[in-house]
Amino acid sequence: MKEIRIGDTVEVCIERSDYPLARVREILKDETVAVLGYGVQGRGQSLNMRDNGIRVIVGQRPGGKAYDLCLQDGWKPGETLFDLEEAAARGTVVQYLLSDAGQKDMWPKIKPHLTPGKALYFSHGFSVVFSDQTGVVPPPDIDVILVAPKGSGTTVRRHFLEGKGINSSFAIHQDATGRARERCLALGIAIGSGYLFETTFAKEVISDLTGERGVLMGAIYGLWLAQYEVLREHGHSPSEAFNETVEEATQSLYPLIAEKGMDWMYANCSTTAQRGALDWFKAFRDATKPVFEKLYQAVASGEETRRVLEANSRPDYRQQLEKELQAIADSEMWQAGAQVRALRPERQP
Repeated sequence: MKEIRIGDTVEVCIERSDYPLARVREILKDETVAVLGYGVQGRGQSLNMRDNGIRVIVGQRPGGKAYDLCLQDGWKPGETLFDLEEAAARGTVVQYLLSDAGQKDMWPKIKPHLTPGKALYFSHGFSVVFSDQTGVVPPPDIDVILVAPKGSGTTVRRHFLEGKGINSSFAIHQDATGRARERCLALGIAIGSGYLFETTFAKEVISDLTGERGVLMGAIYGLWLAQYEVLREHGHSPSEAFNETVEEATQSLYPLIAEKGMDWMYANCSTTAQRGALDWFKAFRDATKPVFEKLYQAVASGEETRRVLEANSRPDYRQQLEKELQAIADSEMWQAGAQVRALRPERQP
């Protein structure tokens, strides 16, 4: 275990060395882990566990791209690939990795298969915390645990293949067997976590939904778009606006932040850039902090989850989503991005 001290706050995180693979396999030797759903998290986590020697089966509806991907990845119908309900019946650990709307819809069919002593595993606290909206109330005689990787399932898999671990949160919501924590941490390492930080289901879902809508995805794109549009409106070319907004950020500055922090990135930029950043960051903080507070309250109150469930449950959701994503792809900013990315050195002959 590793102790992290930040001011008066002390956190303890679990390291891979605390749960070496031999220990993980011993803890999970009698388990069958049923991964329900083969989206980005389901795919990444199931493949990593299989490669780590854990007994894994996948539950996925027949037909469609996800099922074809299961077959492509070597899951065998009737052996390691089943429909959702049969996989849930066969699993001693049920990893419930359908979409949040999918978890709500399937819950009445999955719940009867959660017999005493099983473990119900989530990678998001959404369904349990907002059970008044989802109806997901686990039986009292099973373990209810969470491992939430701090990255997409694609990153979980990529880091694993590169021999690196990803940071994950973990939480124990219900310990019916006395083994919930041991099961949770073993599974956390088995899916590819490098470090595991303890939290609660409620804190995980509120921080996660705030982060996704904030600096991880929504806010960062909003800021990029605002700067790009201002530069274009003042006569800068698409490539210049994109380079100064996105390319330099993702290819030069953000990797420096990831390496050693914001202060180190500042120290490795020109004095002109340093002065400008130090003079302006408070203005951006002051302008956006009220938006973040509004966002946090919308998440914590359940307003945001209600809206998400309603939108994602519509029969035409996928078609509308594809239209929205296509509109981004077709925008001038990301058309410029496609052209600029094609010029990166690694793509040149």
